[in-house]
Amino acid sequence: MDDDPIPLSALQHAVYCLRQAALIHVERLWEENRFTAEGRVLHAAVDRQGQRYSRGVRRVSALPLSCRRLQLAGVADLVEYHKSEAGEIPYPVEYKRGKPKLHRADEAQLCGQALCLEEMTGLSIPEGALFYEQTRRRVVVRFDMELRTLTERVARELRETILSGVTPPAIYEKRKCDPCSLIELCRPRIAGRSAKAWRDREIDKLLSEAQGG
Repeated sequence: MDDDPIPLSALQHAVYCLRQAALIHVERLWEENRFTAEGRVLHAAVDRQGQRYSRGVRRVSALPLSCRRLQLAGVADLVEYHKSEAGEIPYPVEYKRGKPKLHRADEAQLCGQALCLEEMTGLSIPEGALFYEQTRRRVVVRFDMELRTLTERVARELRETILSGVTPPAIYEKRKCDPCSLIELCRPRIAGRSAKAWRDREIDKLLSEAQGG
């Protein structure tokens, strides 16, 4: 694993919840729900490699990316090449189901793509965009220092977690945990509860069922 790159999509998971990312990339667990199924269908439609021009802008879809410095790799849904005095400037566009969110997980994944493109081209990339299927609109994302710092920190934390092989403990947060497809595997609601109390309850339940039968 030391030399294996971290998938760019894992940055999105890690910003949302480092335990979720570890369950996927350390314990190799996965469970699909309606949200992940919708996302998979959306990407099946946009992950076809190709190049075309639209209104004078070169648009390359399903472009492979990598960043040796952060050991990241993945595929950009779409990279547009906007003309400037310095030449063509890459402009990554990531497709997402749903609508803009309060957290920065989607932005960090997009910023990871920009960091890859900067290393691959030697160009500075100031912004990109997230396209949300539900609203059918683009949200422009500026790659400012705060977002770059967040993205690089999470990339390093995720790598350390994967290399350690240790999944962080669960902490239940209703807003984040309830829509997570891994909630039944993660079981955050029972985190921190007494194992003895759980065992005693299970024994009492079995005894009650036996007596009832």
